[in-house]
Amino acid sequence: MKPLASLLLLLNFCMYAVILGIGGWAMNTAIDHGFVIGPGLRLPAHFSPIYFPMGNAATGFFVTFALLAAVAGAASAISGLNHIRSWSAESLGAASSAAVFAWSLTILAMGFACKEIALDYRNTRLITMEAFFIILSATQLIYIFAIHGAVSTR
Repeated sequence: MKPLASLLLLLNFCMYAVILGIGGWAMNTAIDHGFVIGPGLRLPAHFSPIYFPMGNAATGFFVTFALLAAVAGAASAISGLNHIRSWSAESLGAASSAAVFAWSLTILAMGFACKEIALDYRNTRLITMEAFFIILSATQLIYIFAIHGAVSTR
């Protein structure tokens, strides 16, 4: 189980890093092209503080939770690296709790990705993030099972 867990750990970390890059680009674009309220201007009737010009109504929520899930996933990969290195019952608790927390945020972001797919109209970078979250929802769960697989107690 240790080689499988190592492979999944590396794969998940790389995918979370790509999501952080694309999500950072989306957040930067949203900040640069957001609505500016100046003196004498009023908010539009359907103003949303989470406005992203490159997608649809679900994009703001998807990108926000994608960034949170990617940070938690990268942190769980660091904790998982320590567990893979020692592969003992003492390091299992930290690695598994971080992995389960990252997986739950990944599932939440995948739900917003599914909503974004249902609403249509998005660019290729957002499509890439959606695909990565669909893949990560499975690979992170398999990783959780793999690290629980054959931990030896000393």
